[in-house]
Amino acid sequence: MKKLIKSSIFFIAVLTATSFYAQNRNLDNYRQPDKNGINVFEAPKDTVSTFTDVKVRVGGSSTLQFQSLDHENSGAVALKEIGTNFNLATANLDLDVALYDGVRMHLRTYLSSRHHPEPYVKGGYFQIDKLDFISEGFLSNFMKHATIKIGHMENNYGDAHFRRSDNAQTIYNPFVGNLIMDAFTTEVGAELYYQCDSGLLGMIGFTNGKLNQAVDNPDTGGASFLAKLGYDKQLNNDLRLRLTGSLYNTGAVRTSYLYSADRTGSRYYLVLEGEDATTKGNFRSGRYNPNFGNEITAIMFNPFVKYKGLEFFGTIETSKGKSNSETEERTAKQFAGELIYRFGNTENFYLGTRYNKVDAEDASGDDVEISRFQLGAGWFMTNNILLKLEYVSQKHDGYSATSIFDEGKFNGLMAEAVISF
Repeated sequence: MKKLIKSSIFFIAVLTATSFYAQNRNLDNYRQPDKNGINVFEAPKDTVSTFTDVKVRVGGSSTLQFQSLDHENSGAVALKEIGTNFNLATANLDLDVALYDGVRMHLRTYLSSRHHPEPYVKGGYFQIDKLDFISEGFLSNFMKHATIKIGHMENNYGDAHFRRSDNAQTIYNPFVGNLIMDAFTTEVGAELYYQCDSGLLGMIGFTNGKLNQAVDNPDTGGASFLAKLGYDKQLNNDLRLRLTGSLYNTGAVRTSYLYSADRTGSRYYLVLEGEDATTKGNFRSGRYNPNFGNEITAIMFNPFVKYKGLEFFGTIETSKGKSNSETEERTAKQFAGELIYRFGNTENFYLGTRYNKVDAEDASGDDVEISRFQLGAGWFMTNNILLKLEYVSQKHDGYSATSIFDEGKFNGLMAEAVISF
């Protein structure tokens, strides 16, 4: 409780101290954290600089869910009894700082999350869109289209992570839950982007492959390689088309956290968990982690089409790897499709559905299949306030009779209120 009070006081003090800057909170080359940031992927490349001096933008988000889910399995392993209630509210604090013309910093702190009720830093990075700090106009023709990001940051593998809920920052996600096999990791590294006027885009990056940084395990370091190639173009006033392919590869790290790096937890609390489960300790309920160790190769393709108020976003992913004790590679595949219809004068309402399926060779030796259906609706009361309602149904097949997931399934309603600024 003391930590929560201290964090709240700090948050209020920072907001108060920076209130004088509230009249102009826009930054260059920046994805807005409200409704204006929806369907924005990589940070846009602005053509006009507005930098005059160092400017600090303090932002944040808060999210609260109401959960009414039922779960069941074959009965071989007893499930924890769950009911209908509110979940713990989650909160983020964001600091975005324009440091120089074409240079800014981002830092996100989780003030409260399912796994960590105490505050801790998610990560941060420098984003460089100009090299004028070296000398005015340095490589200006190249930097007109290029962006450099350096830090301990969310790595750009695939496009699905741009639409996922990041603890309390859930305004970009039209649904309550993320994908079943949730590809998300934060590693120390650098990424180079190039976005052409024609719509072609590319990214290449390297990281040290570690989620947790330490010098006392010198043999666990090694490079991970990321790449993305795609096309994103507003073809006319009504039609936008985007298609990307992404690669994540690592072969030297002791453990890869690509599918288990989210320390904030899933939105479906304590579904298909045992009697001794706790909200904090069993924070990945409803997700699937293939438990690969090193030598992972993951590929994701993401088509996105928006015609007027109707949009489709897809995920096709295949990942290969093995745990440190295995000799043969295993494969996990994921497919997802979202169909969203946004309507109203400012597209402030939407209806949507998502189907998500994972087919994997599990570390247990079972060939498992997990499928999820989601039906959602949302209302943007303002650009910063979103109310969501979702029906979700998930089913597990292929698990052995001794597994807690044998004939496992859950379904029910979720409601979520989001504030993001």
